Amino acid sequence: MKKGGNLTGLLLMTGAVMLFAVQDTTAKFLLGSGLALMQVAFVRYLGHLVMTLVAVLPKQGVSTLRSINPRLQILRSLALLGSTAFNFVGLSHLPLTTVTAVMFAGPVLTTLLAVPMLGERVSPLQFLAIIVGFIGVLIVVAPWQADFHPAILFSLTACICTSFYFIFSRKLAAESTAVQQVWSSGIAALCLAPFAMMHWEQPQSWLIVGLMCLIGVVGGMSHSLVTLAHRIADASVLAPVVYLQLLFASVAGYLVFGQVPGASTLLGALVIIAGGVLLWLSGRRNRIAAIRASAIAVSSKQSQSEQGKKEER
Repeated sequence: MKKGGNLTGLLLMTGAVMLFAVQDTTAKFLLGSGLALMQVAFVRYLGHLVMTLVAVLPKQGVSTLRSINPRLQILRSLALLGSTAFNFVGLSHLPLTTVTAVMFAGPVLTTLLAVPMLGERVSPLQFLAIIVGFIGVLIVVAPWQADFHPAILFSLTACICTSFYFIFSRKLAAESTAVQQVWSSGIAALCLAPFAMMHWEQPQSWLIVGLMCLIGVVGGMSHSLVTLAHRIADASVLAPVVYLQLLFASVAGYLVFGQVPGASTLLGALVIIAGGVLLWLSGRRNRIAAIRASAIAVSSKQSQSEQGKKEER
């Protein structure tokens, strides 16, 4: 890793998180302007696909269309599509901060799914993080309140889809980033195209047209920044940055829609973040233990080698 890589990675990750908030804000605005859900989701992925192809085709050619595991790529792409579609449904009815807070439960749920799907083990600290995360989700969702909105179920479904997306991404770790982006955006655009055409609404102003173009570019740039950040900085350093999205969503929600996050949303978000921090700490502890074990093993081999040389003398 280059010197200063962690700082650069933090800046890139912060930019990515900010763009995620911009994407959600743009989607909510477009849906509120009268555009159909499938139409907004389609232009988001179409713009992402065009941007990716323009960036990688001249350099890598048609090799970016070949995958080592097409079946898994399709499942991963459908999981991402489900995440976006259900998230947009939630955004059309709920405040930005509420949807963002629910999505924070993704890392916790991914850890739980990794046990049966990836064969990973859950430590006591990780199990505690899972419990804390779900308590936080319950506080945000608040099904016991009279003003409970059923649209929150779509946000929860989006969170589940996102977790499956991350699980499939881990299984496709050997696949290049360019291939993954082309497949995910291409399959989503292809699946959404017929539904978008059936429900297409004519934009009412050039501002709406500009935002329709912007949302795809923002979506593609955010994923690219995440990839770049993880290439030059430690994942343990970048993980907590995700929670800045709540700050960006709160600011955007207030400036664009005049929405102020409720007390239950903020409390639930803090509890979910606490669960995420526990996961981060457990992962860091495991990495430190692995480094120490590796260092001990190397030291032991060196000692044995030196002992052998002494005996030969």
